[in-house]
Amino acid sequence: MNSRLISILQAIFVVFLWATSWVFIKIGLHEIPPITFAGLRYFLAFILLFIVLLFSDVKREINVLPKQTWGRLVILGFLFYAGTQGASFVALAFLPAVTVNLLWSFSSVAVALLGIIWLSEKPTLFQWTGIMLSIIGAFIYFYPVAIPKAQMFGVFIAIIGISANAISSIMGRDINRSEKYSPLIVTVVSMGAGSIALLAIGLFVEGIPVIGLKSWLIIIWLAVVNTAFAFTLWNHTLRTLTAMESSIINGTMLIWIPIFAILFLGESLSSKEIMGLVAAGVGTLIVQLRVFPIGKNVAT
Repeated sequence: MNSRLISILQAIFVVFLWATSWVFIKIGLHEIPPITFAGLRYFLAFILLFIVLLFSDVKREINVLPKQTWGRLVILGFLFYAGTQGASFVALAFLPAVTVNLLWSFSSVAVALLGIIWLSEKPTLFQWTGIMLSIIGAFIYFYPVAIPKAQMFGVFIAIIGISANAISSIMGRDINRSEKYSPLIVTVVSMGAGSIALLAIGLFVEGIPVIGLKSWLIIIWLAVVNTAFAFTLWNHTLRTLTAMESSIINGTMLIWIPIFAILFLGESLSSKEIMGLVAAGVGTLIVQLRVFPIGKNVAT
């Protein structure tokens, strides 16, 4: 078996793991407050990756990081972990997993639009077509617009999370494309800053929760397997796969999550909603043909 095929299979496995995160999160939210839940997951993952860093040759880069870079990585951590991931947990507490999944797919559209201003990356005509197709898909999925009042807060938080994700994606790409710093350094510093802030906010706002054994197992699994291990394996695949290949594989989450939501969470989809998801998924994939995933510093 050649190395490219192995990398493709590994990348698919990572995306599969990331998709299962949504199921575990929805189950864990029955007992764990969302912000504290997210904080615990990423703080434990940070501790694991920090230990990996201590035994890595790239740890020497820490001593030569400029103050400006420290500041950018801390801001990246606040946006991507405290903002994006915290918002996704809160949104999942109020909305079905399939709905959050669809809303989150618009992150790549937002990245494409912000990239025009911040990175001077103008979308191609093909990508503009993808953006329009994504919007049409979302319109089909939600039409007629009848979001229950109880879910409106979740939609509002999701929009905040999507915005934070788009901005952090631009920042992450700007930092990583310079290739000055190891992806491990970028992730450890940003995840450390973001997870500590997220956990502190969660404990302050939600108090100290009583967490049972089942919930602790979910937190540990998400931190060790779906974050630390999956991140390491994903970075390994990036050495072989092209950005387009990685984007396409990463985009399959829009397919995995509805399947898992139906099988394990009891959610359902009408034929209209399926049509909307398919249209939005194809549109998002088209947009991602140039918009690279965070990849090097993402933990889903």
